[in-house]
Formats: sequence, C-alpha cells, structure tokens
Amino acid sequence: MAEHLSHVSHDQVNRFLRRSCFSSSQLRELVQPLFIDSPDAFLLLDDSVQDKRYSRFIEVAKHQYSGNEHGLVTGICLVNLVHSSGEAGDFLPLDYRVYAPELDGVSKNEHFRAMFAHVLAEDKIKARTLLFDAWYSGSDNLKLIHRAGWTFFTTLKSNRLVSVRKETGFQALLDVAPPPGGWTTGLEVRLHKVPFAVRLFKLVASNGDIEWVVTNNFAFTLNQQLVEATTRVRWQVEEFHRSFKQLTGAEKCQCRRAQAQRNHLACCYLAWVSLRQFARQTAQTIYQAHQQQWAPYLRQLLAQPLIPALLPVSA
Repeated sequence: MAEHLSHVSHDQVNRFLRRSCFSSSQLRELVQPLFIDSPDAFLLLDDSVQDKRYSRFIEVAKHQYSGNEHGLVTGICLVNLVHSSGEAGDFLPLDYRVYAPELDGVSKNEHFRAMFAHVLAEDKIKARTLLFDAWYSGSDNLKLIHRAGWTFFTTLKSNRLVSVRKETGFQALLDVAPPPGGWTTGLEVRLHKVPFAVRLFKLVASNGDIEWVVTNNFAFTLNQQLVEATTRVRWQVEEFHRSFKQLTGAEKCQCRRAQAQRNHLACCYLAWVSLRQFARQTAQTIYQAHQQQWAPYLRQLLAQPLIPALLPVSA
C-alpha cells in the first residue's frame, strides 16, 4: 500500500498493525452464517507453518518443523479448525490459534482443546465429527471428544501401542495381525490410557503406504470404504493451508512485533473468506477469483504498455 498509494506511508501501515486488535472471534462471526452445516458435516484440525526464514527478529516466529519443507524453518505456526460440509471444495476456516509457547506457554494440543471447548460452549455447529492426524491423537484429546458425544477419525503412528486382547497386552500397530475377515469392518482395540474401545482400520495406498486410522464410531454400516472416504475429507485442511499461503500474503509480513503479526494474520483470514465467497458467487475456483482481480489491469497494459518494446534501428 505504501509503495502504490501516495497518501499512505509505511509507518502508517505499521502503526495500524501494531495498534489494532483483531482476533479469531471476528472470523467466527464472519463465517457462521456462511456454512453449509448439517450433522453429516465435519470439523478438520491441523497446523501450518508460515515461513519466515529470512526474518530473524520477529517476536512470534520460532524454529520449528514444517511439513511443507520437510525440515526445520523459522516461522509462525497456526493451529486451524476448519469446517467442511463433506463436499469437495466446500470448507471454511472456523477458528485458529497462533502457536507461541515461549510467549503464552500453550501447546498445540491445548490450543485444540480450547477451540473445541469453545465450539461446545457456543453449541451453534451441527457437525458432530472431528478429523485430525496423529499429532492430535493423544489420550486427553480423544477422551474430551468422546465425553462430548462427538465422533473422531484420526491416524496413528506405526509405533502406537494397542491392545487387541487383555491376555496379550499392548503391542505396536505393525505387529497387529489382521482380523479373520480382513480389515473391511475394522478391528476393536484399546489404546493406552484411553478408557473406551476404538475401531482400528488399516488403509493401504496404491503406492504401498500404510495409514492406521482409529475411530470411536461403531456403527454397523461403517466399513473400510467409508473410512477411506472420510479420511479424504481431512485433506481439505491442506487445501486451505495451501491457498491461504499463496493468495493472502500470510508469509510476507515482516513486522517484528508479535501484535502486528497477529493482526496481519487475522486480516489474512478475513481476506481469504471474502475471496472464497466471491469465488462461490461467480462459480469459479478461488485461484481463478484471485486472478480475476488483475485481469482488467493486464488487458489495459497489453493494449497500452507502459514500457514499449524496442524496435530494431534500420541501417
């Protein structure tokens, strides 16, 4: 803005970000009327690191693992709670937290439980199923969800201990023998420190990768095919992470103060939702909607370029 608007300076933008007070509650208020919600909808949980590797002095940035980079980077981690109707492409961020344990002493799992507790307290969401990966599959999280009467589907790491029978005790997932009828309907097991049974499924991808999924859903109709379809819905949170980074400039802010970074990220969430709603209204993808903003300007430049091409000088 400061580079392209004569009446706006860099310091004005910086002061706005440092002195404003945006929060995740504004995101919840904005998206609440926009959901396509039902008892068959889902809440998706995952975290994402906003890469700030070239910024050593940002207060809220820290050295942490990035799944996108498959290694350690300096960045700001966001724990996101995303609502999905279950249909392809139909998802919206519901809540988020900035992971900054050095400043607030709160872990990622504690952020998750706080967001879920807020959903329970408001009681405005019809969805009753949570999808998340192995990082959030600890016993405290599973017990909280189960006590609330919600259903969960989560992956487990291959070294997680489970008990098939009391007599055999706990064993690693890799050592669990398939049930007599195969994995079609799953296998009832117990997890360490989890006081209720869960249903275990082994999903094998076409490339041979194995994914272990557990759920507290013991419906007679649940089978491996339905579990695979439910697990695919969870990847919508990755779609959100990718478009959030690529289309909102979430990684570009270089302000050093934690409050300025938090406000910038809050604005990025609101911008993403606005862009998503415009894409819905115009029956476009969110990437097409983003590109459409520049189309008239690019057409004008093509017709009347600011920098004309050089023509060869005749001898």
